[in-house]
Amino acid sequence: MDTTSSHFIIASSPYRVNQCSECSGDTAYYCVSCPCDLCPHCKENHVKDLKTIDHDVVSYRDKSNNIPTQEICVRHPSHAYTKYCEHCQVPACNNCQKHRKHMQIDVETAYKTKRQQHRGTIHTIRSEALFYRPVLMTGIKTDVKTCHTELSLHQTEMFTKAQKLKDLIDIVTYDLLNNVFSHFYFKNRCKKQKIKMNRHICSLRRYEHRYVQPAFTFSALQFLSFIKTTLPQIHLTLQISQLSMTESLNRVDVMESLSAIQITERGNRRVGNQCLLKLTSGAEFHQSLTVTDVRCCLHISCMTSDRVWVSDWNNLILTDKTGVPLHHVEDSWSRDIFTGNGLHTVNSESELIYIDRKDNINKLSNDMKTTTTFIERIDSTWEPRCVYWSPSTGDLLVGMIREEQSDDSDDLYNVVFTTTETGKVTRYNQRGQLTQTIQDDNTGRGLYGQPHYITENNNGDIVVSDSLSGAVVVTERGGRHRFSYTGHPSESGLEPLGICTDALSHILVCDWTTDTVQMINKNGQFLSHLLTNSQEMGQPCGLSYDVNTHRLWVVSWDNKVCVYRYITRQDTLTDEHRLRPDEDAMTSATPAE
Repeated sequence: MDTTSSHFIIASSPYRVNQCSECSGDTAYYCVSCPCDLCPHCKENHVKDLKTIDHDVVSYRDKSNNIPTQEICVRHPSHAYTKYCEHCQVPACNNCQKHRKHMQIDVETAYKTKRQQHRGTIHTIRSEALFYRPVLMTGIKTDVKTCHTELSLHQTEMFTKAQKLKDLIDIVTYDLLNNVFSHFYFKNRCKKQKIKMNRHICSLRRYEHRYVQPAFTFSALQFLSFIKTTLPQIHLTLQISQLSMTESLNRVDVMESLSAIQITERGNRRVGNQCLLKLTSGAEFHQSLTVTDVRCCLHISCMTSDRVWVSDWNNLILTDKTGVPLHHVEDSWSRDIFTGNGLHTVNSESELIYIDRKDNINKLSNDMKTTTTFIERIDSTWEPRCVYWSPSTGDLLVGMIREEQSDDSDDLYNVVFTTTETGKVTRYNQRGQLTQTIQDDNTGRGLYGQPHYITENNNGDIVVSDSLSGAVVVTERGGRHRFSYTGHPSESGLEPLGICTDALSHILVCDWTTDTVQMINKNGQFLSHLLTNSQEMGQPCGLSYDVNTHRLWVVSWDNKVCVYRYITRQDTLTDEHRLRPDEDAMTSATPAE
C-alpha cells in the first residue's frame, strides 16, 4: 500500500516548466538587461524593438551555465573532449597527441571566449538582419508578380533592336564578300587599279600629243572627222573603287541600336528607411544623467550605444550611461563659448576626431592610447571651429572662421577698428587632403558668418549651424546653396546651436532663443518643436543621433544629458514573414544563439 501510494505521488507530482514572461510559450532565451524569460517568438520582437534593441539576450542554456562538454572524441571513442586547441581551433581529448604541443584551454572557457568575440555579430543579426530581410523579401515577392509583364515589354523591344542590328550586320557581311574579298587580296586589287590607271594616262597623253604637236598636218576636214569619231572614246575620268565598306551602313544607326539596349546595374537591393522607420506621436523620454567633469554641456558625439563624448569649450570627456567619466582629453579647446563648440566627432572605427589647442585636428584611437595629428593647421588666417565625419563618404567636414579688422574712423586721432567674421566649410578625404572648399553662393556672397556646428544629411547636404547669421545654412554636396532656415515664422528669429540629422533625413536644431529642439525636413520646412524646455532636458545646447538604436542624445547648459526616442520601427513582420516553429527550434539550437 505504501509502495503504491508512494508510486502514485511520484507519478502525479507536477513538474514546473519555465514559461515566457510575455506569453505562455516555453522559455528558450533570457534577457539579462530586463531580466525576463523569453520564448523564440517574443525574443524576436524583443531584439528588434527599439526600446530593447540594445539588451543582452542569451540562450537559457548560457544563463544557467549548463553547457554540455561531455562529447565523445571521434578519434578516441573512449574519451571525451576536455580541451580546445587554439592553434588548430578544434576540440581535443587527453589522448590527442597531435595537439599536446599546442596551446590548449578548457572547452567551456573557449566557448565563452569565442561567444564574447562574436557577440556584436550575433546582436547585429538579431536586431538588424532579422528585421531587414523580411522587408526585403516582401519587395521581392511583389516584384515576382509584376516582373513577367514588365519583362515581356522589354523583350519585344529587345527583339526589334536585335533584328535591326542583324540587318545591319548582314549588310556589312555582304559588302565584305562582294566588294573587298572578291579580288582575293587588297594588294592584287591595288595593282590592278594601278595598271588600269597607267593605261588610261598613256591614252590621254597620246591624244594630247597628236592635238598639239607642231607637225600636225591634218586638214580642217580631217581634224573635224577625227574628233568626231575618236574624241568621244576618250574618258577624262576613271572610276576607281575604294577599299572600304559600303556607305549604306550608317555608323549613327549602329550606335543608336547598340546604345538603345541598356542593362543598368543597380547594385544590391535596398530598402529605404521610410519603409523601415516612422515617427512616433511625440518624443518619449528614455533616461538622463548628469556630467560633473565639464562646466556646461555644449556638444555631444555618440561613440557607441552606451558611451558618448561630452564637452564644454575646453573639457572633453568620455562617459557611460551612468555619467561616470571613462577618459579625459587634455588638449581639446575652443576659443570661447560663443564661437565654436562642435569641436569633436566620431568616425566608423569609434575613433575620436577633435580640435586641439593649436587648432590642429587630432585623432584618438578607440583604445584611448594613441593620438595622431590628422590635419595640421597651415593657414594661420583660418581657424577650425567645428568638425563632422561623414558616414557616407568617410570625409571630414570642417567649419572655419576668419576674423578681419577694418578701419572705420574718419579722423587720424580717433582710430576705430571694426572686426568682421566670415566662415567657410572645407572637406578633407580619409588621407587628410583638402578636396573641397565652400564659401560663397552663386552670386559671390559669403554663405557663412560663424559655423558653430556642422553635420551632413542622408542626401549629402551639408548642414551648418551659423550663430552669427542666425540660420541653419544648407548646401548640396557640391556646394550649391539650397536654403537657409531662420526659424518658425511666428517666432522672433533663430539662435541656432547644436544640430544633427536622423535616419529619416530630418534636420534637428537647438534654438537658444526658445530653448527648444526644432525639427525641419530636408527641404527646410518647419515640422514641429520636437522637444521643449522641460525639467529633464533644461536648456538644450548639443545633439547627437544614434543610428544604431535611433535614439536622440541631448546635452543642456546645466550639465544634463537626456536620451529620447521619437522614431520607431514599422510593424513589417507579419505572421507570414515570421519564422515557423520548426525554424525557431533550429535557430535556438544553433551555437551562435
